[in-house]
Amino acid sequence: MTTEAPGTADEALLFGPNSRFSGFFDDPRWALAIIRATVLEAAHPQVGAALADNSTFVAHPWRRLRNTFLSMRRMFGTDPAVRAREAARLNRLHARMSGSDSRGRAYDAMDRATRAWVVATLFESAVTMCRLSGQPLDQDTMERMYAEYRAFLAALDGDAAELPEDLHDFWRYFDRIVENELENTEAVRIILYRLFDHLPAPALLHGAPTLWAAGRTLAGPVLGAITVASLPEPYRRRAGLPEMPGAPTLMQGAYLAAGLTRFLPEGWINAESIIEALSLPPGSDDPRARTVTALRARMKRASALLRLLTPLSGDTSPAPAPPAAAQETRRSAEEFFRRVLDQTGDGHLDWPDLAAMARELSTRLDLDEPEETRLYDAFAAWWRELQAALDTDGDGRVSAEEYAAAVPSLAGPALIRVAEVLFDATDKDGNGSIDADEYRSLFRSAFHRDLTTTGGAHGRSAFVGDFLSFMTGRRTGTPYDPLLADA
Repeated sequence: MTTEAPGTADEALLFGPNSRFSGFFDDPRWALAIIRATVLEAAHPQVGAALADNSTFVAHPWRRLRNTFLSMRRMFGTDPAVRAREAARLNRLHARMSGSDSRGRAYDAMDRATRAWVVATLFESAVTMCRLSGQPLDQDTMERMYAEYRAFLAALDGDAAELPEDLHDFWRYFDRIVENELENTEAVRIILYRLFDHLPAPALLHGAPTLWAAGRTLAGPVLGAITVASLPEPYRRRAGLPEMPGAPTLMQGAYLAAGLTRFLPEGWINAESIIEALSLPPGSDDPRARTVTALRARMKRASALLRLLTPLSGDTSPAPAPPAAAQETRRSAEEFFRRVLDQTGDGHLDWPDLAAMARELSTRLDLDEPEETRLYDAFAAWWRELQAALDTDGDGRVSAEEYAAAVPSLAGPALIRVAEVLFDATDKDGNGSIDADEYRSLFRSAFHRDLTTTGGAHGRSAFVGDFLSFMTGRRTGTPYDPLLADA
């Protein structure tokens, strides 16, 4: 049986609430499957290199999760105009990602065969997810779902020619890539052995670091073991990934347990609400914030109790005296560097970090192509200024030490242009001033934060001054914090 080519099937069935893919949005099993799919994507040399160089998933995994979820919602929604707009945005984003890996091999995020592999991992992981949870898909359902994924690829590339049309041929294609092209890339190692062990807390749990660290210590190795055990055996063997004793049983139990949620009443699990709640920053006046605030208070009490029950370390010497004022300033600068500037989490500031900032702003403001290009150009100019002023050792990137030693150099003309692009995007009526409604709209849509007071209208110079104060690290706790600092 041959799948229908994208465009010939009824689009209402391929996209929207009637599609098989949409049924997975609120399925807890998908949380396990998406991690597995991400590892298979990252194992492809081109995808792995692009992720290692450009992605913010290490430093800001929760933000990356939210953005990916919202993007998939748009791509599989019922409105073809929204889908076309999102596809164009994704293509512009990927067109800016190219380079070479540590072995000198070129990568290009617009490579059609590589993009097809990303879609293939999503489909195959969905099929595997159902099989491992004791609910295997029948052939007709698999055919329909495969048509949906090919239609998704066609929406991005214009056609789905890089994926086999026939489902039987797809399995041969998938096995060939797994056996001949996948590697144990740096990105795979980061996901399996660094991300799970150092996963930052979502905004919801920022007030309970001890509780989060304790839970992460237990859950991180388990997630890693489940993911490795679920990967195709030929890849595990070639990549030399160790399998923990009992991991297959643990994996099977995790998928079966997640699959039992199908007996819950419809609507009890809503992935979008959960992701949004995890992203709520402290002080938000979102209606859900009252519940989140109460939950956070309970978590803080649990965290305090856990600290009381945790044995003290062997070092019982008195705490050192507070550092000098200069040292405090330096430590604050390094903290800002880590939380805001180092978007990719590699310990250095270079162009991919600033590109990630431009990408995040463009996504949240839903900028059209001309404004998006202006924003990227402004960030590129800012990077050239930073490199010239702060890269004292000439290695093409800026370390935390180089940054902390020359903080005043940050607020140059290019950063002012970044702020002016944001001002123009916010000043919808073009009157040269941002009124209270426009200001609130900016922080609700772009910064995921509600402001109860705005202080009236904001002129261009005042707006630019506030943004510069944040981006140079001179002010903390500003309304801008949730945009680039929260994980």
